[in-house]
Amino acid sequence: METDGIATPFGRRAMTLGMLASQAIVKTIPSEASIDKWKLYRWLCEARPKLRVSDRALSVLNALMSFYPKTELAAGDSMVVFPSNMQLSLRTHGMAETTLRRHLAALVDAGLLMRRDSPNGKRYVRRDREGEIGEAFGFSLAPLLARAGEIEQLAAAVTAERLLLLRLRERITLVRRDIVKLIETALEDGLAGDWMQYEAEYRVQILALPRIATPEILTVILSALEALRTDILKCMEKQIILHNTAGYPDQTERHKQNSKPDSISDLEPSFEPKQDGKAEFQPEPTAMTDTAAMGETGNPAGTNNPLNHGVADRQPRSLGAGPEPQKPYPLPLVLQACPEIILFGPGGTISGWRDLMAAAVVVRSMLAISPSAYENACAVLGPENAATVIACILERSGHINSAGGYLRDLTRRAERGEFTLGPMLMALARANGAPAKQAG
Repeated sequence: METDGIATPFGRRAMTLGMLASQAIVKTIPSEASIDKWKLYRWLCEARPKLRVSDRALSVLNALMSFYPKTELAAGDSMVVFPSNMQLSLRTHGMAETTLRRHLAALVDAGLLMRRDSPNGKRYVRRDREGEIGEAFGFSLAPLLARAGEIEQLAAAVTAERLLLLRLRERITLVRRDIVKLIETALEDGLAGDWMQYEAEYRVQILALPRIATPEILTVILSALEALRTDILKCMEKQIILHNTAGYPDQTERHKQNSKPDSISDLEPSFEPKQDGKAEFQPEPTAMTDTAAMGETGNPAGTNNPLNHGVADRQPRSLGAGPEPQKPYPLPLVLQACPEIILFGPGGTISGWRDLMAAAVVVRSMLAISPSAYENACAVLGPENAATVIACILERSGHINSAGGYLRDLTRRAERGEFTLGPMLMALARANGAPAKQAG
């Protein structure tokens, strides 16, 4: 091993303090030190971000290490390798000579190699009569042995940071999923709350996620998302407790309510559990009564008016008559997601469900949706939700070839329980930039 004297570079290459430091470190190697060179190389690959060397520079170092005949780098041995540029190029899969020189210089600057240049700058070796190496000129691997402990620690730190990043990303993914599904559930079930503001706050945090993140950045974003999830859960749990205080299956109150389907309380807007465990919504009779005078054919009270479908009797459906209409979503959310329908309301404004349903009748005719298709939608979805669907179709009319066919398809899916309005409204609200306005 070369520990005596000083090695300066050949030709125009200047001596640097880094080279001097590497030679000083080599002199501190304990006499019994040794390390498996391939284990050390694996540590180098792990610690590469900390060592500030490229992957191609490490491939050149791998080729140099392959020229060292022993598996162990040990103190007392000559650790100088002396391949020609042609041999080194072959072992780096044909790397160009200029590229080789650049990466070799980077390895020297990083303190992973040490030059031992000959008087003429060539790489060669002198052997004695027994064939043993007497003196070699080339690149010394001694700095690797000298820094083996440091490289191992750096590799462990990089591995720990990578695992921490993985766990943080997993937790952020779970929290994101929780927030999105909780907001959608709240909107679908019509719970009170500023859900669009919650989504706006969620979007602000998601947009803050950088493409290449650090644990510090992800920790802050995760804390903010977890706090948002906690606020959403608190808002939902309060309402669930209030609505379900008398809704458990083993309590007599629920059985009493189900045993009186003609009770006047069933006509109030509420979220009631059905006998099969699903939720149903029965709208107020006044909503349809107010709308009954707005038939598009001049038949305000007749059965041909799609907005008056099924209002006369207002009797509960039998178990085999299909699903109950879904509960309407908050009108402000509908108008926020579908602003184009506002212009078709009375006087160019919409101040209530009656105005929205009147606008839906106008838009239905404009979109060439047949009265029967709209009447069927009112029967399955409920008049408020049917008007909401018309508003959504108007919002996306440029992307829908047949508005009537699309409405019939949504109605059939709703009959099978495969369609709810919540995701559609949320998507339109995002597309119209509603969260961004809330966040600003």
